[in-house]
Amino acid sequence: MLDPNKFSTDGTTALTGTYFSNDHRYMAYSTSGGGSDWLKVKVLDLKTRLPLKDELEWVKVSGVAWAKDGFYYSRYAAPKSGENQLAGKNEFHKVYYHKLGTPQKTDKLVYEDKKMPLGFRFAGTTEDERFLVLSLTDGVADGNRLAVRDLTDPKQADKFTTLISSYEHNNSVVGNVGGKLLVLTNYQAPLYRLVLIDPKKPQQANWKTVLPETTYKIDNVEHVGGRLIATYLKDASSQVKVYSETGEFQNDVELPAIGTAAGFGGRRDAKEVYYAFTSFTYPTTIYKYDLATKQSTIFQAPKVEVKPDDYLTTQVFYSSKDGTKIPMFIVHKKGLKLDGKNPTYLYGYGGFDISLTPSFSVARMLWLENGGVLAVANLRGGGEYGEAWHKAGMTPNKQNVFDDFIAAAEYLSVQNYTSPKHLAIAGGSNGGLLVGATMIQRPDVARVALPAVGVMDMLRYQKFTIGWNWAPEYGTSDNYAQFQNLYSFSPLHTLKQGADYPATMITTADHDDRVVPAHSFKFAAALQEKAGGANPQLIRVDVNAGHGAGKSTKLQIQEWADVWAFTYYSMGLNPYGK
Repeated sequence: MLDPNKFSTDGTTALTGTYFSNDHRYMAYSTSGGGSDWLKVKVLDLKTRLPLKDELEWVKVSGVAWAKDGFYYSRYAAPKSGENQLAGKNEFHKVYYHKLGTPQKTDKLVYEDKKMPLGFRFAGTTEDERFLVLSLTDGVADGNRLAVRDLTDPKQADKFTTLISSYEHNNSVVGNVGGKLLVLTNYQAPLYRLVLIDPKKPQQANWKTVLPETTYKIDNVEHVGGRLIATYLKDASSQVKVYSETGEFQNDVELPAIGTAAGFGGRRDAKEVYYAFTSFTYPTTIYKYDLATKQSTIFQAPKVEVKPDDYLTTQVFYSSKDGTKIPMFIVHKKGLKLDGKNPTYLYGYGGFDISLTPSFSVARMLWLENGGVLAVANLRGGGEYGEAWHKAGMTPNKQNVFDDFIAAAEYLSVQNYTSPKHLAIAGGSNGGLLVGATMIQRPDVARVALPAVGVMDMLRYQKFTIGWNWAPEYGTSDNYAQFQNLYSFSPLHTLKQGADYPATMITTADHDDRVVPAHSFKFAAALQEKAGGANPQLIRVDVNAGHGAGKSTKLQIQEWADVWAFTYYSMGLNPYGK
């Protein structure tokens, strides 16, 4: 139906989203050129299999929400003449409605805030297309507010009803029942709860709790087949439970192993749903789940030559600097000798409420097949244990994240999985910051450092593209107290003259307009100027690529070949014995 491999001759234009109209007549899809976050939206007629003339530009941080004979989407104004579209600051996000068959210039402006240049404005519609939902952020607080319009009510043709006015909490609409909206929120529930809100009486006193907060974080809820399917996180792994629409527990969904389940979306009248399951040594497999029989069957499984029984995955809980217990997954071949000599790849992220759950990677399987150890640490700042865990790694607590990562590296050495000589630390984006800060604070903790597309200049990050959106996570140099905190760990500004830093390969791309490559360029130049010792300090720059997502298979293979070769070389190892 659609072949992304034919979007461009060099494979650098990626498919980033597909959005089907509710009558299944049309499919809108978004593409990204050269890895940029700028999107183009096009439409395919599913009856004729031919593209329509509709093409929308300057779309960013947006999906497509169908309603009647068109859809809602979000965009920015086109960059001014001479402005760098890959580095310029993005302001005044707006929501539009596009009617099929009309030019973009005639799209109707649905929502804007002329007094608030920062923040995102997302649009969504309920399955029955009755409600248009706005999710709004302000670029200052860490959450979003919700507003809604009843599209069937002529009296609401040009106005929205506020459901949740605060920007301090995370809120999302799951579906609607009888004109009332199911909302997943962490308001007064750091591990989330599902509530029913009547748009006609949206005050919190009138909310009805459908799924209460429990011991484990509610990671996602789908309203499908007349049921609620809730995915919980238990120590960074998925547990899936089925409830009635009013919140009565019905059954657990039995998963193949400890890992990550995602999906379960569908219509309210669906009889079956689909989900994907993955783990470190379990290739991502799509399952069909029958809502009546409560049974899962394999719908599609990849053909990957992996024998999961050859590997062992364990989860440990180690102590960070302040005594907090941090979970970490450790994966390796069965029968591994704990002699402190195993090449080990330690990965972390620790930020933005993002959870690192088990997932399969062909590239990491190469490492495991050759006797390597994979360790994934669930650092504070992530979303594994709800908002309290997230805030424990946000400004002014960001140092906790680095302490957690350093403690993970030390644990692997103390337990004789590896030693600093055979350890590589890795992370991307916010995880690139993590690696940069860790290698500077503790250059002795690892032999190899692999910071990818990292935020390295903590004093100026907010001045480029959507960097302002990270202010709730980091704080900004515009505030003196926050400046002091940022300056204490900013990788670019804390490098020490003559220090013996690990062998470092910084990776970035010329079309990365999320974390602009200037971060990596400046850090590489300063590192090469200041580092002492004999370890190599390199930067690898992809061309016609961006922040990582949508990178062609060819580019991924080239990058991973360089990463593993650099890592083995720097450790003085050759897995092939030649």
